[in-house]
Amino acid sequence: MKILVYGAGAVGSYLGARLAHQGHEVTLVARIVAAEAIAKSGLRLSLPAGPDLLVTPHTVTALRQAFLNDRQYDLLLMAVKSYDVEEALNPLIAFSPRPYPTVLTLQNGIGIEELIVDALESENVVAGSLTTPVSRLTPAHIRLEHADRGLALAPTHKKQNIAPWVRLFDEAGVVCQRVKYHRSMKWSKALLNMLGNATAAIINRHPGAVYKHAGTFDLEMEMLQEALAVMKRLKIRVVDLPGTPTTRLALAVRRLPNFMVKPILTRIVAEGRGEKMPSFHVDLSNGRSKNEVLFHNGAVAAAAGELGLSAPVNRALSDILIKLARREVDWKVYDGNPQRLLAEVERYRD
Repeated sequence: MKILVYGAGAVGSYLGARLAHQGHEVTLVARIVAAEAIAKSGLRLSLPAGPDLLVTPHTVTALRQAFLNDRQYDLLLMAVKSYDVEEALNPLIAFSPRPYPTVLTLQNGIGIEELIVDALESENVVAGSLTTPVSRLTPAHIRLEHADRGLALAPTHKKQNIAPWVRLFDEAGVVCQRVKYHRSMKWSKALLNMLGNATAAIINRHPGAVYKHAGTFDLEMEMLQEALAVMKRLKIRVVDLPGTPTTRLALAVRRLPNFMVKPILTRIVAEGRGEKMPSFHVDLSNGRSKNEVLFHNGAVAAAAGELGLSAPVNRALSDILIKLARREVDWKVYDGNPQRLLAEVERYRD
């Protein structure tokens, strides 16, 4: 198959490397530094066990280059950040020949699929959620952190057949799971992504520290309870994704007292994040003025507002983090200061 990877970061490069190693014709849209490094020495994928994989996919530095001479693709992996999707769609609409290739979303967060379907006016959009943690060691070297997870795929409309895409990734060595409803998949993945993410970013501490502090742990619990209340009202089921016991997590948060849930959440965070800081913190520390919190806590708060529900914790975490990203508030105000965060959240309960 001819496959275009739009965004050669850790996730896009990992899946592109797997597909290229299987013999598919892969083109990566990458930044100049990454494109030059991959063109020079290939793209290396390190696995938890076994030898490294080395592949030589074609690289371009702009989407229009990928579509020169009306070149067509069977599948496009949309692997840019959630907050870059809307802007990334413009060159796709401008330069892609019609019909569009099938677009597979790989963003974390809620609402991306609806955005792409509306913009492209296409039913060939497949929702994807990768639970496998991947690190980018250099622009041309990717490392798979755990081999016991994988990729979940879901259709975005009832009559869509995604079986060929599930087979594609299974055959390429990526454990692939079919999920019936894409909203269940994306909301369930968002629950996992939100664990120790916004809170850790705001107070500039590892999620482990967030869970050790009684006040911020209780805040995390309330955040999850708000999200689960919204899902219940929307009739969105929590589902398990590859290697992630999301249904047990949700059951524990809904039914057990905080002191019993604490070791469960702490273990999930430790296994999922390791020593790495969460994604919201990475964006903030790199000086990016955008943050994916809008598609997580922000999306929960927005949905709650439309339903007439209260979600003060999710609204506060999203608002505070966006203000920090836009430099409207000095990060030093919250750095290592959970009490300041807790006091600020209280203002959102009025």
